[in-house]
Amino acid sequence: MPSQVIPNQAYVFWVFVYIAAAVQAVLLALALWRRPVNTEANRVLSVWVALTGVDLLVKAVYWNSLSPEWFRAYRFVALFPFLYGSLFYVYVRALIEARAFRLRDGVHLLGFGVMLALNAHVLLMSDQQMQALSARWVAGEKTIGSWFDVPLFAYSLSYVAAALMRVHRYRRRLRERRSDADRMSLRWIDVMAACQVVIWIIAITQWLATLPGIDYRLLFGAIAAWVCVMGWLSLNQAPVASEPVALVEEAERPETTDPDDARFPAVETRLAQLMLGGDALYREPALTIGQVAKRSGYPEYLVSAVINRRFGGTFWDYINRLRVEAVRARLADRGDTRTILDIAYDCGFTSKSTFNAAFKRQVGETPSSYRKLGASRQPAVMPAPADDAGRR
Repeated sequence: MPSQVIPNQAYVFWVFVYIAAAVQAVLLALALWRRPVNTEANRVLSVWVALTGVDLLVKAVYWNSLSPEWFRAYRFVALFPFLYGSLFYVYVRALIEARAFRLRDGVHLLGFGVMLALNAHVLLMSDQQMQALSARWVAGEKTIGSWFDVPLFAYSLSYVAAALMRVHRYRRRLRERRSDADRMSLRWIDVMAACQVVIWIIAITQWLATLPGIDYRLLFGAIAAWVCVMGWLSLNQAPVASEPVALVEEAERPETTDPDDARFPAVETRLAQLMLGGDALYREPALTIGQVAKRSGYPEYLVSAVINRRFGGTFWDYINRLRVEAVRARLADRGDTRTILDIAYDCGFTSKSTFNAAFKRQVGETPSSYRKLGASRQPAVMPAPADDAGRR
């Protein structure tokens, strides 16, 4: 809590900012609820954004009037931050698993429930008691101590960290299963998390020390900006390749395939036919290991084991390696006058950044420098199997 409450006249500009952000939050919540992409996750996000809008609106009204009648609502929405971190986690999980909010997910709302119970005596005060408490708050007296702030920071940030860990595991599994993983790797989640961390840093700083400009105006100004960022990111998000719970659990089981499986050579031969024959399957931009397994006629776990052990990498590594070799062959062809990016897209890449990173990692130089200096070099066509030391 601030050591001195600034008179309500100083909040006039910020009140308009908060009201504008609250209106935007309500409109954004309605748009997210009706959005057909990532439906289950966006409905969780819709509730989260709507609560933020209510939070900002109540604070704007109270700070504009400093009316004791609004202080009860002010103290109630002061508990909402106990929902924000957990709702971020629930949103990320719903996005990854395409799973709607269920009754048992209420366990993630327990932090808010506990703090609501601990503050019930304040919310149930008489009007006279609430008026006295509001006057103390306006005078700059701390009405909530570290027993509230410390659990809030620890509880919320732990949920943000847990959500980022789920995103990290999702990306790892996605790269093992899809060749277009980059465009569905939830990069906007990093931005959302970074915005939350900035907000919590401001909150912790103003709690620990009294610094010029670090107060509730800046804190909720940052939240208002966060609403704008959320609107931009959430309304431009691509459909996410969700992973059902059963698939996630299967992916996390230890590998049990026999490294000396007699079918490995046949699978390798079939993969060479699919990738280097007329099909050139690697050129399909949204290729998944499930599709390759279906075309090969072998179980997905077996195809995955062959790629992992015989070619020394994940499915994503394997396909992009083939694509890079195809790009190198075209760059070496002086008759091919297309741009480098056109060639990359033709070979199956869906992202310039993914292509550049894969090419540099595999070839050791950028595509443009390779085209200028390496036209005389003929690339290999098929990635050679890893040696025994590289097999797992």
